[in-house]
Parts: sequence; structure tokens; C-alpha cells
Amino acid sequence: MFEDKGRKLCIICSKGTLDMAYPGLVLANAALMEGIDVILFFTFWGLDMINKKKMNKLKFVPVANPSMPIPNMIGGLPGMTSMATAVMKKEIEKLDFPPVDEFLEMISDAGGKMYACKMSMDMFADFHMMSEDDMFERIDAVVGATDFMEMSEGAQIIFI
Repeated sequence: MFEDKGRKLCIICSKGTLDMAYPGLVLANAALMEGIDVILFFTFWGLDMINKKKMNKLKFVPVANPSMPIPNMIGGLPGMTSMATAVMKKEIEKLDFPPVDEFLEMISDAGGKMYACKMSMDMFADFHMMSEDDMFERIDAVVGATDFMEMSEGAQIIFI
């Protein structure tokens, strides 16, 4: 559709829930299909998207979501997160979108670059929440904020 060469998109993935993982993955994939260079930067809870132990176990939490058609009181009942997650995963599957690990592999295979935030990695290491050993193998590097600023120069930036 667009013939603009040299376009670059940086997506900052800061959330680790199922409903916040897929927007960044879908946008990255669509941009790559349009010939746009893509960088995914995973920070804070977004690191769950690239944590091998968690990436395919992300949850959808119905509480405090004003778009949910159920009251918060019901969304907070035991088992509601599991049920909502199962429903969302079924809908994602119906749309023929792959699980998070496969989506990340597709993005990597298409030339997308993926980086983990050094500060978040260091912070979470202190709490034994994630180490480089837990990280998805296709991550290009762990970088600091200044490195990301250099990489993202001239790019359209989307924060999720």
C-alpha cells in the first residue's frame, strides 16, 4: 500500500497480560509485512512476554477493565481470571493467531529485532523473577535506555 522506504517502528511492550501482548505482536507483524523495520523493546511486566516460563501462560484479568461486560465484583471472584483467559485464548485461536512464542519466532524470522530492558532485567533479578537464562532465545540483546534511544531515532514509537 505505502512505498515509503526506510520506515521504522519501535514498539515498547510494558505489560505482561494476554490482552496487552497481542496488540504489539500484531502491529509488529503487520509492519514487517509492509516492509517496515521493527524493534520490540520489552520492559517492566512486558518482560513476561519473553520469559520462557511465562510467555505462553499470560493471563487476561477482567478486574478493573471498564470495557468488560461484567461488574468488577464478579470479575474478582475466584476462577474468573482463569475463565476469562481461557475464553480469550479460544478467541485468539479462532482468529488463527499463534501463541506468543510462535508469534515472536515469526517476527524474528521476518527480521524484527527484539530487546529486553536492562534496568527491568536488573530490577527483576533482585527479586528472582527473571534472569537471562529465562529469556526467549530469539532476543537480540539486553540494552539500556540510552541504547534504545539510539536505536529508535527517527522511528515511530508505540507504547503498549
